[in-house]
Amino acid sequence: MDSIEERRWYIVQTYSGYENRVKANLEQRIATMGMEDRIFSVLVPVEERVSVKDGKSKKVTRKLFPSYVLVEMRLNDQSWYVVRHTPGVTGFVGSGNHPIPLTEREVREIMGKVGKEQAKPKIELNLRIGDVIKVKSGPFEGQVGPVIEVLPEKGKVKFAVTVFGRETAVETDYTELEKL
Repeated sequence: MDSIEERRWYIVQTYSGYENRVKANLEQRIATMGMEDRIFSVLVPVEERVSVKDGKSKKVTRKLFPSYVLVEMRLNDQSWYVVRHTPGVTGFVGSGNHPIPLTEREVREIMGKVGKEQAKPKIELNLRIGDVIKVKSGPFEGQVGPVIEVLPEKGKVKFAVTVFGRETAVETDYTELEKL
């Protein structure tokens, strides 16, 4: 294997469900084998979502790449050996014994999903256009109407209500609603 001295991110395949264990094992091996100057970061990319079901919201952490861990390292024979022989690791993503690093664009996209740029978790609503909902609280409490639009990035839902004898579109927070 050629000695590549550039600091890059690589994808390491693990046994299913072992991602966090591999991260812990690898971090321990880096410390005990003195590889801090070669292997810098181990990341299990996750995103937080808020799942809303039957009017109850629940935070859910979901792995972006099940069975994979990202490792930032300077690739050489020694660093490859340490990562490759960590318990739970099945191999690098690449061809044969030649791992292929992520591109800068891929790294930016992944870090954007797991980084500070996404402080607000995504919201999963089990509502669809046409579902009938009832408002549990707020100024429209007790109103019932069909969903017109679901806005998961805002955590809001638009629905139709009758106000002063006219049908009106109202946007409200998902936490104020329950599906009928």
